[in-house]
Amino acid sequence: MTTQIVSIAGKSNSGKTTLLEKLIFELNSRGYKIGSVKHTHDGFDFDKKGKDSWRHKKAGATATLVVTDTKIALVKEDTRSYIEKMETFLGDTDLILAEGFKKQPLKKIEIFRTGSDHKEPMCMEDPNLIAFVTDSGHRPRVPVFGLDDVQGIASFIEKTYLTS
Repeated sequence: MTTQIVSIAGKSNSGKTTLLEKLIFELNSRGYKIGSVKHTHDGFDFDKKGKDSWRHKKAGATATLVVTDTKIALVKEDTRSYIEKMETFLGDTDLILAEGFKKQPLKKIEIFRTGSDHKEPMCMEDPNLIAFVTDSGHRPRVPVFGLDDVQGIASFIEKTYLTS
C-alpha cells in the first residue's frame, strides 16, 4: 500500500507551518511515523559553496549523500514528479504531511484565517479539498475545523487515512 500524502495548503502567513508542526507532534504522540515535505523554489540549494558535498556535485557526482550516525541529507538531481519523490523518499512512514503543493493533485487541508491580506480561500472548488481550517464563516462541503482544533484535525486524519 502506498503511503498517503496530505497537503496543508494556504496562502502566505496563513499558519501552514504552525499547523503542520502541531499535527506532526499530535500524530507522533499517537504512535504514527510522520514524514514531512516542504515545497520550495528551484533556486534553493542545500550545498554551500566550498563545502565537500558541493565540491563533489561540482565535480560531477549525480548524487551526494551526507551521513552522520543518526541523519542523512541527500542532494540529487531528480526530475520525477513531486508526488513520486515524496513516495520514494518517505514511503517508509505512516503518513506524509506536505506543506504547500497547492497545484498538485494531492488531498488538501486548507487553512484560511480572517484578518490577513487574503480575502478569499483558494481551494474552495478544488476536488482534492478534504478539510478546511478557519476562523471565518466560509463553509465548504468538507469537514470544517477551528484554527486551534489540532486534536480534531488529527483525529480526522487518523480515522480517514491511518486506520481502516
